[in-house]
Amino acid sequence: MKKVQAKKSRPNRRPADLNRLLFTRFMLIVAAFILWIGGIGVRLVHLQVNQHSFLLAKARAQSIYNLRSKQLRGTIYDRNLAVLAMSIEVNTLFVNPSEIDDVPRAATDIAKAAHIDGKQLLARLTEAKSQNKSYLPIAKKIDKDNYDRINKVLFDPDLKKGDQPKYAGVHWDEDQTRSYPYGSLGAPTIGISNDEDEGVAGIEQSQNKVLEGEIINRLLQRDRMGRIYDEKILADAKLPENVVLTIDKSVQIVTERALAEGVANAQARAGMAVVMDPTNGEILALANFPTFDPTNIKSGDTSNHLVQSVYSPGSVFKLVTYSAALEKKLFKPTDMIDAGNGTIEVGGHKFTDSHHIGLVNYAEALAHSSNVCAIKTGMRVGKSDFYSMVQKMGFGQRTGIELPAETKGIVRDPDKWNGDSLASMSIGYEIGVTPLQIATAFATIANDGIKNQPHIIKEIRDSDGITISVTEPNQSQVVSTQTARDLRVMLRQVVLRGTGRRAQLDGYSSAGKTGTAWKFDPKTKRVERSKYMSTFVGFAPVENPKFVIVVVMDEPQTGARDGGTVSAPVFKDIAQTLLTAMNVPHDLTPSSSNSASADVPEVNGSDTPNVKGPPEEKVNKNGEPKPQKRSKENKKSDEKPNADKLTAMALDPKALKNASTIWKTKPKT
Repeated sequence: MKKVQAKKSRPNRRPADLNRLLFTRFMLIVAAFILWIGGIGVRLVHLQVNQHSFLLAKARAQSIYNLRSKQLRGTIYDRNLAVLAMSIEVNTLFVNPSEIDDVPRAATDIAKAAHIDGKQLLARLTEAKSQNKSYLPIAKKIDKDNYDRINKVLFDPDLKKGDQPKYAGVHWDEDQTRSYPYGSLGAPTIGISNDEDEGVAGIEQSQNKVLEGEIINRLLQRDRMGRIYDEKILADAKLPENVVLTIDKSVQIVTERALAEGVANAQARAGMAVVMDPTNGEILALANFPTFDPTNIKSGDTSNHLVQSVYSPGSVFKLVTYSAALEKKLFKPTDMIDAGNGTIEVGGHKFTDSHHIGLVNYAEALAHSSNVCAIKTGMRVGKSDFYSMVQKMGFGQRTGIELPAETKGIVRDPDKWNGDSLASMSIGYEIGVTPLQIATAFATIANDGIKNQPHIIKEIRDSDGITISVTEPNQSQVVSTQTARDLRVMLRQVVLRGTGRRAQLDGYSSAGKTGTAWKFDPKTKRVERSKYMSTFVGFAPVENPKFVIVVVMDEPQTGARDGGTVSAPVFKDIAQTLLTAMNVPHDLTPSSSNSASADVPEVNGSDTPNVKGPPEEKVNKNGEPKPQKRSKENKKSDEKPNADKLTAMALDPKALKNASTIWKTKPKT
């Protein structure tokens, strides 16, 4: 049998040793825990103290976003509340560089979606990330179609993100863009705004403080999914206001259409037209041609030449000459004046008429636009009184219309005049005016001598449509009622028997004045005799004018090129259309007011008159036009009495004993 060896039993430890062992192990655990806690504490101290600013900025960049957005810009209306300019909501694509890990890849993807240059975007993203920026705009003014397209292209199915597009670090911001429902209609007057929604031309610029919406600062907080869970507006913002213009959309359309056709027919470089209500100074239309598309400005002229450009008005300025003389009671329309042989010399300067008219009355002298008669009249008025009337009519000073960059024109002080300056200014030279200043002067005569300050803003309304302010123009009595009535009688004859016959209307009486002047070259400081500025200014009906209309053609190339040939027909087109459309009662029998008489040539300056215009015109060795033969039929028509007798008598019964008196001396050829 095997012997079983007995196991040795371990000796029992003493209680003291066992307690010491347990204590040691416990202390080791405590020490490790203390070290762990200490390490965490040190780390916490480091994060909370040393890296506090850095971590706080990083946390805010990821979860808190300060959104700055403008309220929608105010609306511009016409007088009948048709919308001419308004803002609509669009979007701006931006990135938060701190949320992007792979910058090169993101730049490539975003550039492809937004149709922009990838290299430039990479440089911008890299710089923005190095500067810890949280907002970098990528593409502005994105419409709905492109918004949807970009969201589709920038889509990461693995990304959990609360907002569009589903791409890390890319977000949408609210934005606005300007919309012009009628396109280029009245563009130089309405103006434009830039990408920052600030007006830079027209009413958009002059009324920028009224129209602009203040910036709203909103503090947005996002969760880890990018969803906004809290929004706080930091300060209240003033609501934008709306501008109601005196412009009538329909009148503007009619005016621009007629002007464009007139420019095309005259093959002119450009054209301008004003339609004004003489009773209150309201501007119903301001037309420039060519114009521009306010929604697609690449380059080009956005100026409003009706208030920003000056030109020599020519014979339309004779209104001032005769106004000053009538105020001094130097003549009556039926008084006689001798044009002599059609030439006059003042200060060593020879001035000529386009055709010899001899002894005529003042009304006939104005109708035939005689330079000699106007100069003689101006010399009788005298330098001081002539200059005073120029100022009273508003020349040499801004009209105050609510449009930017208005020029005051060019009027020299009398002490700087030359020996022939008074003579030159009497016929519209040595002076620079704007078409609006001319319109204001003629509106004064149409309104019985009362000048109304021209204005284009009718009223300002708040965002709820409540009227805040209404424009009340300044008024002043420039000439007497009698002077104004005498001038209206004389201006009526310009249309009936003088240089403005193409401005005759069907069923309505009209009055006005033609003007043709050479253009001034600022480089050579001389006039260019091959380039004309041709004007017609008129109003209708004569007894109770509804409109004053100015038409200016810049460098017309066809026909006679004078104001009566190229500008008067545009006046007729505008006036006839508007009076008919507004159902203004006829003051003449329809189809009887257009007389088939020959045009009266108009002189445009001191040497070469504007009859046919170079190169077609035939002139003598002195540069003056050769006399033109007139048919027997036309001679007979000159001998007819005034076809608008009733109108003339109603204006001033004492001014004319009968309508035939004014034409007892027929024009001479």
